[in-house]
Amino acid sequence: MAEVFVSGTITSAKGFGDNRLSIRYQLSLGGGWRVVQGESEGQTQTDCPSVFENAYFGHPIDLHLATSSIQGWPRLLLQVWHHDNYGRQEIAGYGTLLLPTSPGKHVLTAGCWRPKGSFREELMHKLVGGGLQLTSLNALEDPSIREKIVSVSAGTVKFELNIITKNFQRYGILC
Repeated sequence: MAEVFVSGTITSAKGFGDNRLSIRYQLSLGGGWRVVQGESEGQTQTDCPSVFENAYFGHPIDLHLATSSIQGWPRLLLQVWHHDNYGRQEIAGYGTLLLPTSPGKHVLTAGCWRPKGSFREELMHKLVGGGLQLTSLNALEDPSIREKIVSVSAGTVKFELNIITKNFQRYGILC
């Protein structure tokens, strides 16, 4: 089987309005893929800086994946959560990050978005907090669902990932 080794960090996030953030992530795999070792989902700590514009995490990602097909290449599904002064959590954005197909060190940025509500819902979101949330993360994986959602840009999440591929040439896969 061909194998992919992923190690690196979720480095930082910015552009979400307030920097008291945490990130939940989940690995999405196609049919021929499987996780050999490592955690396929997780959550960063909450960064509550008083000075910086960015939220910094340094959260490790370490995965060993195996595949019999390159279809359904792995991607990370992201949820960015905001924590307010009252201890409440609200969704600040959703995003996806396709893992790099080429070996080496990669510095990547995932753009995030959030669902946009009606005028009243957006006003409530600004004044009281909260906001619209997805009922399922299927919208992050299926473009036909995603294209029906009216959304607004939310911010970006930065990753530093190291990719190692093994046995791809043996199976006739050129990345």
